[in-house]
Amino acid sequence: MTPSPDRHPAVPAPRIGVLIVNLGTPDAPTAPAVRRYLAQFLSDKRVVEIPSLLWQPILRGIILNVRPRKSAHAYAQIWTEAGSPLAAITARQASALREKWGGEVIVDHAMRYGRPAIAERIAALKAQGCERILLAPLYPQYCGATTASVTDAAFAAIAAMRWQPALRILPPYHGHPVYIDALAASISESLAGLDFTPDVLVASFHGMPRRTLELGDPYHCHCQKTARLLGEALGRDLVISFQSRFGRARWLEPSTEATFARLGGEGIKRIAVVAPGFAADCLETLEELAIRGSEQFRAAGGERFAYLPCLNDSAAGVAMLERLIAAELEGWLKAGK
Repeated sequence: MTPSPDRHPAVPAPRIGVLIVNLGTPDAPTAPAVRRYLAQFLSDKRVVEIPSLLWQPILRGIILNVRPRKSAHAYAQIWTEAGSPLAAITARQASALREKWGGEVIVDHAMRYGRPAIAERIAALKAQGCERILLAPLYPQYCGATTASVTDAAFAAIAAMRWQPALRILPPYHGHPVYIDALAASISESLAGLDFTPDVLVASFHGMPRRTLELGDPYHCHCQKTARLLGEALGRDLVISFQSRFGRARWLEPSTEATFARLGGEGIKRIAVVAPGFAADCLETLEELAIRGSEQFRAAGGERFAYLPCLNDSAAGVAMLERLIAAELEGWLKAGK
């Protein structure tokens, strides 16, 4: 027997949702928290493309017993009263975007690894009536290990739903004029605030195994295009490098660490470093570049080192995200009214 209308479950009015997503972070700068985070991160088959039967014994038997303590020490050096910089900045980005649209669009944020989880936040948006959701991975350059992993998690989440929302994905924006202009303006402002003039500007991107390029992943090409367009916008050449190498496999080159050593050894005394592949400052920028990178460059003979911050939740950074997201919401906003 069909339920009468007055007994029908309440259904929220149709709304539009935006879910911005970044990589993730441990809940605390402690070895147990880092171990939980790394266990999830390094078990992702998009991240480590080694058969589980071979990889999991290495991960569980060696890496998760050795790496968490070292990583926890690194996290402790950048942790703030608000917690992880990446988590705090991403939350502020979502809050700023929420204010831009008011009640017209519901903006939320999630992390691919750790909390808040993608499945949890998609469910929360759906519960608020979001029948249309734009998933926005905050990775300017597409990579299977980042962007594709986010979409995998999102599609897995909606696969478990009876009433699924429509889903759109923000495309990579590595060469978008809005992104390049925002980067160039931010870097120019940061350079103007230094008390020295860098001889070299290094653009450090997160590294990936060389095999990903050989298998057809566009990440390396996207990084090269970002650096080329950014250099043109700034009117100066950038030295490109790739950081965060892990394991024994051959990775994209040159490595950032080797680049710092080379520049110092060649007599370069003053450098500045930018990280155009990161939408928000995190362990890889604040500890690996700003702290260890400075030490590496000075040990090689360098004298002055500056790390220039990411766009983060700056006015320019939020305006850039707003314009990119608004373009992907075209049609939906009118339809959702």
